[in-house]
Amino acid sequence: MTPTGLPGPVALVGVGLIGGSLGLALRARTGDIEVRGTDPGAGVLDAALARGAITVASDGLDGAVRGASIVVVCAPVGEIPGLVRRVIAVADPDVVVTDVGSAKCGVLEQLGPDERARFCGGHPVAGGERAGVMHAREDLFEGATWFLTPTSETRPDLLQRVHGMVAGVGARPVAVDAHVHDHLMALVSHLPHVIASALIRQAAGTAPQGREALRSAGPSFRDLTRVAGANPSLWADILIANGAAVLAETQRHRAELAEVEEALAGGDREWLEAFFASAAEGRSRLMADEAPSGEAVRVVVEVPNRPGVLSEIATALGHAHINIEGLDLLPAGPGEPTGSLALILDGPDAAARATALIIGNGYRVISGA
Repeated sequence: MTPTGLPGPVALVGVGLIGGSLGLALRARTGDIEVRGTDPGAGVLDAALARGAITVASDGLDGAVRGASIVVVCAPVGEIPGLVRRVIAVADPDVVVTDVGSAKCGVLEQLGPDERARFCGGHPVAGGERAGVMHAREDLFEGATWFLTPTSETRPDLLQRVHGMVAGVGARPVAVDAHVHDHLMALVSHLPHVIASALIRQAAGTAPQGREALRSAGPSFRDLTRVAGANPSLWADILIANGAAVLAETQRHRAELAEVEEALAGGDREWLEAFFASAAEGRSRLMADEAPSGEAVRVVVEVPNRPGVLSEIATALGHAHINIEGLDLLPAGPGEPTGSLALILDGPDAAARATALIIGNGYRVISGA
């Protein structure tokens, strides 16, 4: 699939592992697309040009974003809100701005309604052990979940453009509410980094056995602590950016440990067996992944002429774990009360579930499942 809905160049603000991989993926799928890059790092733009991740190097932000169709902010998470506002201020009115940060609410909180209309937050769940454009990969996003966090203000045509780009580089775009995204990432990504680092500190600080504890560690300890201490500056920024959600999850985790402590203090074998059995069942359920059917089904929805409709439908389907493979919005014409939204879904089952959900949210399905 090639990226759709790209009427002009793509600008990358930051050309590291993620930005560079996005540039490579875009160029591999649309060989003639212009990919601009800007990055303050010494030698980064020269390296990006040499790798073929960008076609144009821009010394400044203004030159990179003017005339672009999409601007993707691929900067450290603490810098994203300020950069998004700067980009919106200088970019053309029909440019859509997105980002790749793992915390979304903090960005939205710093944008006004007009700025949110031109912004759709994004977060590809992809990465690598090594950073920098020299480690960028064309296939980094293949099959990966790429969260989108549109708001009720996000312009539907701009959301459609971002969705098309994400699907076009091989990722699976999933629209969710920004708060849902941040709490999910706090649980499955940010808290595990905290726990891994805490376990390593606990083992390393246990004198005089600490060294022996680390030498004698089995695969379970090594697997669980693999991410401990990864890029301290980056992870401090991430935890601060998503502080409220991470704090909520650390408190929930502490409550779980308190129950284990109580069972241990009371020698409650039955509770402990139930604890491990529940974890095994939960892991099996969470790890189950439906294989794509490969059978595309088109569902057409009548949509009223009001802001936020596309974001509302896409987010509802994302929360229900129904992936939208493609979408095409035909807005209402002058004086017309409704337009139409065509959704491409993976197989009859997904289409049937989506149809029921859409109807349940008060929309009329014109054709499809």
